[in-house]
Amino acid sequence: MNEKVAKLINEQINHEFYSAYLYLDFANYYAAAGLDGFENWYRVQAREEQDHGMLFFQYLHNNGQQVTLESIRKPDKDFRSAMDPLKAGLEHEKLVTSLINIIYAAAHEDHDYRTMQVLDWFVKEQGEEEKNAADLVTKMELFGGDAKGLYMLNSELKARTYAAPSLTL
Repeated sequence: MNEKVAKLINEQINHEFYSAYLYLDFANYYAAAGLDGFENWYRVQAREEQDHGMLFFQYLHNNGQQVTLESIRKPDKDFRSAMDPLKAGLEHEKLVTSLINIIYAAAHEDHDYRTMQVLDWFVKEQGEEEKNAADLVTKMELFGGDAKGLYMLNSELKARTYAAPSLTL
């Protein structure tokens, strides 16, 4: 595996675990606000990000690469409304998509087709992640200002369950 590609994937492991920390911070905010459905949604999201990090971790090991774990920085967002974490989540997902694209471009440049094939799953996943985040923002804009609408949205998000990703490395 190309050294640059391995380094970028190693960095992505850290980004994925930071994403989990960030989403746990969102869950913490919503727990304090009494929005247990939103809290649940972001707890599930945090577990998903941890699994993404572990998929990259396993992929490096499967390819004889050493994984170097770095410090995970503390989330630094200050939320003033229930909409703030949702908008921050959408922006964060766009950032993660750009990072995956950078790895993909490096793998493509090196003709690393196996890594590109693995990254295809992440590219698709990021499309889903961005859509989910954008949908949450839209739903909050539509229904969040009304107590009954917020209650229904919170109830919908409370029903989300965790499903581990299925990706063969």
